[in-house]
Amino acid sequence: MRSLRRHRDFNLLWFGETVSVLGTTTSSVLLPLLAVLTLEASAWWVGLLSAAAWLPWLLIGLPAGAWVDRLPPLPVMVVSNVGSAVAVGSIPLLWWLDRLTLAQLLAVAFVAGTGTVFFRAAYQCLLPRLVAPENLVAANSRLQGSESAAQIGGNGVAGLLAQWIGAAAGLVLDAASFLVSSACLLLIGRRTPIAPAERVVKRRLRVEIAEGVRFVARDPFLRYFTWMGGLSNLGLTGYGALLVLFLVRDVGVSAVAIGGLLMLTSTGALAGALLARPLATRLGTARATVVVQLAAGSTVLLIPLADDGWRVGLFVVGQFMVALGVVAGNVIKAAFRQRYVPRGLMGRVVTSVQLVNFGTMPIAGVLAGWLGTTLGVRPTIALMAAVHTVACLAVLLSPVRGLRDLPTAPPAR
Repeated sequence: MRSLRRHRDFNLLWFGETVSVLGTTTSSVLLPLLAVLTLEASAWWVGLLSAAAWLPWLLIGLPAGAWVDRLPPLPVMVVSNVGSAVAVGSIPLLWWLDRLTLAQLLAVAFVAGTGTVFFRAAYQCLLPRLVAPENLVAANSRLQGSESAAQIGGNGVAGLLAQWIGAAAGLVLDAASFLVSSACLLLIGRRTPIAPAERVVKRRLRVEIAEGVRFVARDPFLRYFTWMGGLSNLGLTGYGALLVLFLVRDVGVSAVAIGGLLMLTSTGALAGALLARPLATRLGTARATVVVQLAAGSTVLLIPLADDGWRVGLFVVGQFMVALGVVAGNVIKAAFRQRYVPRGLMGRVVTSVQLVNFGTMPIAGVLAGWLGTTLGVRPTIALMAAVHTVACLAVLLSPVRGLRDLPTAPPAR
C-alpha cells in the first residue's frame, strides 16, 4: 500500500485544493458583505446571490457528468479553475472602475458556480485513480481536514480584508487561489486517461445520462443519500444565505467579528474531518453516519436562538456542531461512493447525486430571500434549520440503520 505522505500526485492535489478552498471561503464571506455593506442589498438580493452560485447544478449538472466521463479529469479541472479565476477577478476591477452592480455579482456567482460543477465532477473521478481503495477514507479525511482548516483561516481573513482593504479588493485572493490550484494540477505527473473500452463505445449523451440516473435511482443507499442530501442542503443553504445578514442586522455583529465568529465555528469542520476516520474505524461507517447526522440535526436548532450578549454562544455551539456532523458525514460518504460506484459511471453518478444535493440550493437561496423579506430573517433562519433537522433524523428510517458498515460494492443485478 503506497503511503499518502510520499504520494506526490495526491499531495499536489491536496495542496492545490486547500489553497483554492482558502480563497473560496474568503469570497463566500466577502461577496454577501460586498452586497450588503457596499451595494446595500436586501434579503431578496442576498438570497438570489446564493441561488446564482448553485443554479448551474440544476441547468447543466447531468450533461456535465456525462461529458466528464468521456474526458480526462485533469484538463477539465484546470479549465474550470481558470474560468472561475477570470470571473471572480473581474469584481475588483469593476469595483475599481466604479461599475459594479448587484446584477454583475449574480453573473460572477453563476459563472464560478458553472466551473464548480465541472471541477467537482472531475475531482471525484480523479481521486480514485490517484489513491488505492484502502486509502480513500484517509485521503478524503486529509482533504476535508485541510479544507476545513482553510475554511477556518478563510473566514478570519475575510473579516480582516473587509476591514482593511474592503470586500471587493479582498476577492483578488480567491482569483489567485484558483490559479494556484491549476498550477498544482498541471504538475501532477500521473496521466489519467479514460479506459479504452469507454473510448470505443460511442453513445448518445441522453443515453449515458439516463444510465447514471438509473444507477442512482435503483440503488437504496445512493437513493437515500441523494434525497437526504438535497433536503439537508435546502435547510443549510437557506439559513446560510441569510447568515451574514442575520449576524449583522439581528444579532448586531461587526464585519470583523463576523469573520472571527465564522472562523471559530469552522473549527467544527476541522474536528469533523479529524474524527471521521476514527469514528468509522471504531463504530463502523454506517453507525458513524447515524451518529454524526443526529448530532448535526439536533444542534442546528440553537442557531436561530442567537442574540447579542451571551446568546451569541448559542450560534457558536450550533454552527460548530453542524459543521462537525456535516463534514464527518461527507468524508464517510465520499469514501463510500468512490469505492462503491463503478469507475466508468463515476462522473454521471456524482452529478446525478449532486443535481439533487446541490440543485436544491438555488431554490433555497430564492426561498430564503423571499421568506426573509416576508416573515423576517430570524423566523426564516429557524424554519430552514428545522428542515435540516428533519433531513438528519430521517437516517433512523434509512437502509443505513442497523448496519455496522456501508457496503463496498453494489449488489449483483
